[in-house]
Amino acid sequence: MIMWLLRKYRLHLLVTLALVGLLASFMIASPQTFLSMRIYRSFMSTIPVTAILALGMTLLVVVGEMDLSFPSIAAAASYFFAEIFVRTGSLLLAFLGAMVSGVFMGWINAIVVVRIGVPSIIATIGTQFFWRGLILLLSDGVAISLAEIRGSLLHLLFVGRIGGEIPAQTVWCLALAVLLAFILNRHIFGDALLFIGDNRRTALMMGVPVAKVRTKAFVLMGVLSAFAGLLSTFELANWWPTQGEGYMLLVFASVFVGGTSAYGGEGTIYGSLIGAAIIGIIEAGIVSAGLAGFWTRLVYGLIIVVSVSIYTLMARRGGTS
Repeated sequence: MIMWLLRKYRLHLLVTLALVGLLASFMIASPQTFLSMRIYRSFMSTIPVTAILALGMTLLVVVGEMDLSFPSIAAAASYFFAEIFVRTGSLLLAFLGAMVSGVFMGWINAIVVVRIGVPSIIATIGTQFFWRGLILLLSDGVAISLAEIRGSLLHLLFVGRIGGEIPAQTVWCLALAVLLAFILNRHIFGDALLFIGDNRRTALMMGVPVAKVRTKAFVLMGVLSAFAGLLSTFELANWWPTQGEGYMLLVFASVFVGGTSAYGGEGTIYGSLIGAAIIGIIEAGIVSAGLAGFWTRLVYGLIIVVSVSIYTLMARRGGTS
């Protein structure tokens, strides 16, 4: 029984041990930083944004697709939020407008990829430039201050401090992870994602609504991108034109470090969540250990290559589950 559990959850165990080992190393290298609660409060306010994006990307990678437009979708949805709030003074209307825009932008990606047939990596590079260009034109490249939202009900709900310590976005991230893990592992939609990612042609022959499932995956990624962008906007009470830039590498690193197969058909929400935590603490660990921040990208790249290579070798031996 124990051996069966170890085999079944070996990816979960591996990525958890990696996180524990990394934390232990940083605690030894920089105890004054990593034995203090202050750094963990900081992590709990920053990592959830990366993690939420990685959760949505996990489902897309599982189904055999990618979305490179999510940084621009997050920025565009946040821009619409800021504009609607400035013009109407209604936070609720601005929030709903931003989320609807996320649905729309995800749906546009789905139309181009699923209906027209453009490969997702190419289609979403195009939409990434389009949405970024649109908001730069509309905003004239000028940031929008949203200081008035501090202290509002939505601000407390999304980024308030629970008990004065725990950022609310951490709770949102964990709740979404539980929901998406249930969908991926216990819901017919998750079964369809895995089936399509494993063998799209067979899934189609077996009556799985392939186009509909792929469309929903892109729309879900749009919604989660918009929500992640809003969390950043609420946290800083500000919208800025370059919002979302810099998340691309972090999100894909989180997904692949977490054990999701780059070939589709296999993935784990838990792994992506822990992967986001690993990626999130690396930069702080490197800097606090006395190394230059320039090491960060080198370490990210090394971790991605090594982790994907290990998972590929494990899959080749038929050991993953």
